[in-house]
Amino acid sequence: MGLALLAWGAASAAPEKPVRVGLVLSVGGLGDKSFNDGAYEGLKRATRELDILPYDGEPTMVAEDDRYFRRYAVEGFDLVIGVGFLMQSSLEAVAKEFPRIHFAIVDAFVDLPNVASLLFKEHEGSFLVGAAAAMATKTNVIGFVGGMEIPLIHKFRVGYGEGARYLNPRIEVLEKFAGSGPEAFSDPFKGKQLTETMIAQKADVIFHASGSTGNGVIEACKQHGVLAIGVDANQDYMAKGYVLTSMVKRVDVAIFELVKEVKAGRFRAGPHVLGLAENGVCTTDFAYTKQKMPAGFEAKLEAIRQKIIRGEILVTDYTARPAAAK
Repeated sequence: MGLALLAWGAASAAPEKPVRVGLVLSVGGLGDKSFNDGAYEGLKRATRELDILPYDGEPTMVAEDDRYFRRYAVEGFDLVIGVGFLMQSSLEAVAKEFPRIHFAIVDAFVDLPNVASLLFKEHEGSFLVGAAAAMATKTNVIGFVGGMEIPLIHKFRVGYGEGARYLNPRIEVLEKFAGSGPEAFSDPFKGKQLTETMIAQKADVIFHASGSTGNGVIEACKQHGVLAIGVDANQDYMAKGYVLTSMVKRVDVAIFELVKEVKAGRFRAGPHVLGLAENGVCTTDFAYTKQKMPAGFEAKLEAIRQKIIRGEILVTDYTARPAAAK
């Protein structure tokens, strides 16, 4: 409770201390038109609507994450947020050292009483765009380009394939990953290369889950006259008419809501999981591509969405599968 509330009747009451929030972005930083930009939008919204003091850090390599977390913790910030699973070990270590500081991490789970884990049901949103790809394809071949080959990105891959096969069991789904290290999320040249390989194999709709590597995926699709599917943020504008839709992950909403809780003194540690039912994942509105979809596609996608929410369609969560099955 702020001092102004404790001494509301005193003429010399001090103003309530502003909430300070530190956001540590993933490697690649601002301008990725995807994951980091979405997180930053959440911080900007909190700044406008909740009157907080925002700070953002852009590490150039994973090894720098610890320095940002520690600096914000030492300064006594009200909330310190790490964007991305690559920060899990460094955030956990610093959070243990500063148990009175509230921390949060996106796309990873840290089991500490002062850490909120912001998680998403990416497989549900990916199922929807997979179904959309199955309706849009002319060749019966579609593709998926992942960034770093890790369980999180496999959630996108598996959901996408299941959604496509739900409508067309005979569809072919080509799959490629950009690499095994963090750089796989920031290599547009590799993204373009992988996409052109798939296009040569007749893929005409290609979904990416690869950070700024996906910029190359979208560029290749536009150059070759096929359709891309964006990820994390609304990427439809990046190549109007060539990005069928985007599987939006509402990192901005998750961050805004958490900051709102902290400001109200209601920080909740543990998992905060957002799926279709919570509007944590969704497709964009096909603003530039409706004419490339069959009649009635929107109603069909909405019916699928409702079936997933009701549990009538069970989408595989790759990260929940037994280790032996991975």
